[in-house]
Amino acid sequence: MNKLAELWGDILSCWGKSSGQYLTGALRTIELALVATAIGCIIGLACGIIQTIPCTKQDPLIKRVLLGLVKAIVRIYVEVFRGTPMIIQAILIFYALPYFSNNAINFEATFAAYLVVSINTGAYMAETVRGGIMSIDIGQTEGAKSIGMNHFKTMLYVILPQTIRNIIPQIGNNLIINIKDTSVMFVIGYTELFAAHKAITGATYVYFPSAVITLTIYLIMTIVCSLLLRLWEKKLDGPENFNIATTDTLAHTSGMYSYVKKLKKGER
Repeated sequence: MNKLAELWGDILSCWGKSSGQYLTGALRTIELALVATAIGCIIGLACGIIQTIPCTKQDPLIKRVLLGLVKAIVRIYVEVFRGTPMIIQAILIFYALPYFSNNAINFEATFAAYLVVSINTGAYMAETVRGGIMSIDIGQTEGAKSIGMNHFKTMLYVILPQTIRNIIPQIGNNLIINIKDTSVMFVIGYTELFAAHKAITGATYVYFPSAVITLTIYLIMTIVCSLLLRLWEKKLDGPENFNIATTDTLAHTSGMYSYVKKLKKGER
């Protein structure tokens, strides 16, 4: 019990001295995670759509060659960024320009961090979107084409709205992963929550209490994001029961329409 009381005192002392650094780091972490996840979703949507573009032997040769080349590039991009650690990607991208330009051109740490997390998220989202598109019943695509829609319109008005709804849980999962994985950006000098923790422990040598504070902040951010995403899902789902809006009087006696009695003033 004495040790727990000592730990609590150290946590309060550490927070009192460095709360500004923790909060600034947390803010930069959530900003990076939100922006990079949004950009990654756009990249993933584009890559997912490209991977599902149909190509048949009846198509012109130039279309088949170009589409095959683009799909191969997307496939390589997805495999490389899904198959390597984000920390190595950050180091390679951050130091690539200085290396090839003999230090004439350098990445700014903030730009590099946003770039790395965005393209990493895009690689994961590409497969998520592809799977979401393929999960939609083929009959909907055939129905859209039967009324004259091309592939672009079918995707835009029929398939993608349903796909996005289906992949919202995975988008939320990627956001939570990014909140945690942005901690590796300290290797290129981006000051987020984990970098703030490293700076504080380096100055005070108080490691465990600072780690408890950092863990708690990460946990609060992920739980809040999870709750907000669940509320968003419920909002998109709409009400459980619907009334059919119709002017057909036959529907009024068929049991398909429910009447809501309007109470007059004073009635219960």
